[in-house]
Amino acid sequence: MGHNLYVQNGKASMMYYGEKPWHGLGQEVNRPASAAEALAAAMLDYEVVKQPVYACIGKLTHTVPNRYAVVRRDLLGSKNCPIYGVVGKAYTPLQNRQAFEFFDPIVGDGAAIYHTAGALGQGEHVWILAKLPGYIRIAGDDIAEKYLLLSNSHDGKTSVQVKFTPIRVVCQNTLTLALERGSAVRVRHTKNVVEKLRDTPTTLGIINQGFDTFEEIYRQMAQRQLDSRALSAYLRAVFPEPKTDSKSARQVARRHRYWAEHFFAEGKGNQSAGVRGSLWAAYNGVTEYIDHHKGAKTPERHLYFVWFGAGYETKARAFEIAASMLGGSLPAPSQGLPN
Repeated sequence: MGHNLYVQNGKASMMYYGEKPWHGLGQEVNRPASAAEALAAAMLDYEVVKQPVYACIGKLTHTVPNRYAVVRRDLLGSKNCPIYGVVGKAYTPLQNRQAFEFFDPIVGDGAAIYHTAGALGQGEHVWILAKLPGYIRIAGDDIAEKYLLLSNSHDGKTSVQVKFTPIRVVCQNTLTLALERGSAVRVRHTKNVVEKLRDTPTTLGIINQGFDTFEEIYRQMAQRQLDSRALSAYLRAVFPEPKTDSKSARQVARRHRYWAEHFFAEGKGNQSAGVRGSLWAAYNGVTEYIDHHKGAKTPERHLYFVWFGAGYETKARAFEIAASMLGGSLPAPSQGLPN
């Protein structure tokens, strides 16, 4: 298919509430939705099941031991039934409804509002994004809002993830706390996946405490001024020279550094007092370039790129390197919930 947002009956499988998302996708709902309402609006109210895998050898058909295909229950047996993944006996699917219900106790208390929900690929990668109260003030009027992102997959490749995703208000940059650090909870698809996810709200308080640590790091980044030499070193670390002798690969790395440096100086909000010339401006130069000027060819693929894919990894690397330049320590890597 030409893009990565799941399409059913000609409609994108995504909903949003409030201001239209910066990527311009999805169906609008006119009031805050419950988990069930968000699920229906994004057309995610389907279930997945495990089915045995068979191998045909000549005229004989054999069951493949301990291998199962994950498919949609309502499409089972039809020609357009996608196989989301092939998994083992221990894999337990987490239904979209079960994943979304995790958020209802939080939203029901008025502490968050669902902003977007949807599915990527053929429906195997699902997410829901909730806006939390409050914001981070980094320097002057430069602030970031707090969002909580839950993602679930049915392909057997990734765990359920719950993580904070700050968004810089001045230019809607999706900031990254860190790729493998304490800002995420991960739950594997084992037989007690639902029970583990239900325990997650008690873990979110710990995550929120860690969020305060990252807020302090952001502020320190805004206080650290960079001269041209330090800026060059930072960007070369974020976009390193390739390990290949390919001329085109070296040109791509140089182009990335050029545009990140451009947005360091000219990016939205980077000329304001307390931000100009700082490490914070350099980090946001990278994130603005990734979020708004580099990435996939379509808005749908770009959404995956900045939240889960190579763009997210680049922003995580940019944050890790910036934090290391401050000489401070980051929170310990997240271990998720106990097995």
